[in-house]
Amino acid sequence: MSLVSMNEMLAEAKKGRYAVGQFNLINLEFAQAIAQSAEEEQSPLIFGAGEMAIQYMGLDTVVAIAQTLAKQSRIPIALHLDHGGSFDICMKCIRAGFSSVMFDGSHFPIEENIRLTQQIVAAAHAVGVSVEGELGQIGGTEDERHVRDEDAAITKAADAISFWEQTRVDAMAIAVGTAHGLYRQEPHVRCDVIREVAGAIEAPVVLHGGSGVPDATIRDAIASGIGKINVNTENMAAFTGSVRQFLDANGTELDPRKYLGPAREAIRQVVQQKIRLFGSNGKA
Repeated sequence: MSLVSMNEMLAEAKKGRYAVGQFNLINLEFAQAIAQSAEEEQSPLIFGAGEMAIQYMGLDTVVAIAQTLAKQSRIPIALHLDHGGSFDICMKCIRAGFSSVMFDGSHFPIEENIRLTQQIVAAAHAVGVSVEGELGQIGGTEDERHVRDEDAAITKAADAISFWEQTRVDAMAIAVGTAHGLYRQEPHVRCDVIREVAGAIEAPVVLHGGSGVPDATIRDAIASGIGKINVNTENMAAFTGSVRQFLDANGTELDPRKYLGPAREAIRQVVQQKIRLFGSNGKA
């Protein structure tokens, strides 16, 4: 199949009360493991690529990897810009072949966030590309952007509803108590805010910082209206842990394939568990 937008898969997720996972591309092994697991589970899939990943791999390489795996697959796959920080990067990704973009204008005043998001939605929708918007500062570190705990704040439901009504984004990311990166303590996810927003807008609500959130909390968030969940840190931890374990035991090994293969398998297992937890298995 060709790459598709997030729209159809997320509309079905909202209707069916399950969530589609976004799993970030870091390198080829990440992409292969994620695609293999989604194919095996017959789950729709969202590849996420942030600006640091694009800088590391190259924009055209990211698109080529995603397009190749999509063509080899029987499941719907979207390639989504994660936390795009400007109008320009969103347009570059659309022109390069991304099927979906996120504009993270949460660091702007809300009026500027709305204005820029409206511009990106107009341009993206004209060519069939879906758009995710964000309102509220999600704590932790994503790529090179760090939000201190004291600066993170729960999004007000009324503000999120108004934001969606003015922008008509296809997916709505809000701050509900999760954070990017590793948690120092168990997060308190505001499912009441999720329910209020999800019940008032057509678009699915997005949960960022899905790594490390307890399974029971994830289930509650999905039941409350979450339709897309982002996972990256757990995959990085599984990959790096596998490589470190191999090299500790085989310090003289020079062939990268000997440790990249097991690391790829470690990611596949994490993604499989997440897909089953999110309830998207068998939904492709």
